[in-house]
Amino acid sequence: MARKRRGREINGIVLFDKPLGLSSNQALQRVRRLFDAAKAGHTGSLDPAASGLLPVCFGQATRISGLLLDADKTYRVTGRLGTLTDSGDLEGEVIETREVPPIDTGAMEAVLARFRGRVEQVPPMHSALKHEGRRLYELAREGKTVERKARPIDFHEITLEALSATEFTLRVHSSKGAYIRTLIEDIGEAIGCGAVVIELRRIGLGPWSMDEQPTYRLEDLEAIAAEGGIDSLDHVILPIDSALGAYPAVVLDASSVDPIRHGHPVFVPNAPQTGWFRLYAPDNLFLGMGEVLDDGRTAPRRLFAAL
Repeated sequence: MARKRRGREINGIVLFDKPLGLSSNQALQRVRRLFDAAKAGHTGSLDPAASGLLPVCFGQATRISGLLLDADKTYRVTGRLGTLTDSGDLEGEVIETREVPPIDTGAMEAVLARFRGRVEQVPPMHSALKHEGRRLYELAREGKTVERKARPIDFHEITLEALSATEFTLRVHSSKGAYIRTLIEDIGEAIGCGAVVIELRRIGLGPWSMDEQPTYRLEDLEAIAAEGGIDSLDHVILPIDSALGAYPAVVLDASSVDPIRHGHPVFVPNAPQTGWFRLYAPDNLFLGMGEVLDDGRTAPRRLFAAL
């Protein structure tokens, strides 16, 4: 029996611009097939009703997803005042409409000031959190509501970009775990008329920003492949360590490379004394992640094969 072909062994990250209407997994599978990649995963899910930055990891890069769990996110979101739905966006059913009071930029800025910094946020029922083994959104679809504990969230930036009589657009930079639909609902309640998300787009995740790095839509990737063949797609792949810029970098001397690669701790001058850090060979080849032990030696924590 012939062995099933697995696809190309490629490693690295593509900054994909996910369109509306696709789940993160559907988007991942389309990108994987386009690149004919043997192995792929994504970091940081986006709902079908949200668009924007979805980093797709190939090969060994799939091993870094856990290191990005704590990454900050940046969104551009538009809310509509005076409308409330059961999901916090236009995908749900309208449960109430209210009169919208007159609001100017100064009044809106005063409201937004309440939400900047650390706040307590109650997760919505339409979320992937679990209650007694079941996703909250599954319970919500059955018309059930359960108590949820508030969680601390850091909103590092909430910038007002546009304001009309019934709509407003924000740029939001938050810590992990923030629910932007809940933020918009809470802002609407603070104004006194409620609000709902009508457009949500992620424009930043961890070290990546759509303002600073090129991102690719499906049609962009298809055009590249059509013009130059499948191998031409490899030019848009970022190296694995591009995801890890928040971690300090340590360059090993030549005598330390082989021991580290074989899993043995070594003494490394000037290595950070706390937390994980990136390890490089003298030729700047990325080796993986390391951490200092109690005895002062640097131990490998997550290594990558030579690429």
